[in-house]
Amino acid sequence: MYFFEWLSWLAAIDPKEEREAFEKQNKTIKKREIYESEEEELIAAAKKSACDTPKSRGPIYVYNEHVLEMRSGMWEDKRGLISILSLAIILSAAFNLWIAVGGIEKLNHLIPNGKPYGEQLFMTIFFLAISLALSVPYLMYGLRFTRFEMFTSRHLLIRFNRTTQQVYLHRPTYCGGIVTLPWNGVSSSGADKKSAIASGVGLPLALTWSSAFTGTLRTELIWVGKSANNFAELQAEWEFIRRFMDDGPEGLPRPHITSHFPWPWQAFTPQFEGLTHYFRSSSRVIKCGLLLLSPAFLIIGTGHWLSLLLCWKPRWPKIIREAGLPGKPVPAVTTVDDYPPHIQEKLRENAYLWAIRPGKRPERKPRASKRGPKSQSQTPDIEKDAPHEVDSIDKP
Repeated sequence: MYFFEWLSWLAAIDPKEEREAFEKQNKTIKKREIYESEEEELIAAAKKSACDTPKSRGPIYVYNEHVLEMRSGMWEDKRGLISILSLAIILSAAFNLWIAVGGIEKLNHLIPNGKPYGEQLFMTIFFLAISLALSVPYLMYGLRFTRFEMFTSRHLLIRFNRTTQQVYLHRPTYCGGIVTLPWNGVSSSGADKKSAIASGVGLPLALTWSSAFTGTLRTELIWVGKSANNFAELQAEWEFIRRFMDDGPEGLPRPHITSHFPWPWQAFTPQFEGLTHYFRSSSRVIKCGLLLLSPAFLIIGTGHWLSLLLCWKPRWPKIIREAGLPGKPVPAVTTVDDYPPHIQEKLRENAYLWAIRPGKRPERKPRASKRGPKSQSQTPDIEKDAPHEVDSIDKP
């Protein structure tokens, strides 16, 4: 669930030496630079009306005159598989440990009474070894991946506050933590087709703040709401958010409010986000194949629900909860100085990766052909290729 955000955060704090070594090994990977003119076009497009039918597909957790709070994050609808694998390892280790503990209790009765205990000692050591073989590598390497779906905040959240004209991101510390961003400077994949990603099919709405507006020397890319079936859904979602922040909730359709309580249907329905259009237009063969795969959807949905049950409701800091209320302070925009010293150093080292280039992107020069001009012998002779049945108009 948090895998994409975790990778983005790692890219921001990756040591420069490791990055340069990776770039040397993979010379074909090129960084796409953003120019100031392109950034201005994206921001200007985000300030215009995207469509005439604003509508949010949610999930929305808070909606009033001042605050709009939605689910965010990439691939949250796909959570479940990591939970199933993690629970399988945890329960197997716990079961073998339980058998080993029971064996130790039996040994405490056998040894003082002088009874044979060799077989029981072997079984106790065997199950204890299995438990350690599962739990030790898992705690060292696997627990960090379990935290993407379990024992963490139940959802990634994004909160829009039209009173303070700020946007707040709720993320775990290992994904960058809670961040405050200015509304001014946002660009959206739903603003126009130039900024759309893969025509919007199968992806949520993307909101972007460049390093010129974040204060953290890096670009913030946020995925908001459900995966879309087409670009029109992204436009409607973005127009709903834009009008709320710029004009207020008047005139907007009242959205459905989703509860933070982990109901079972909240785990099974997200698996089909962004696939409605595909299901409707698919052939009968594909539909039959999907029916055969339905047990897999059931398993992933069960893991999704277990993930929701084993996570806790995210809670905002008090200053963000009270932001916009009369007499309450306005949260400061997050900057590099808000992070620990070792994180600050890495963010400053990697700031060049997200720097905005001044001016316009240079025009591409036409590629000069490396092949030399054709020789006369290679040049096709029209006269030679023409039919010679008639040599002259004077001949009959």
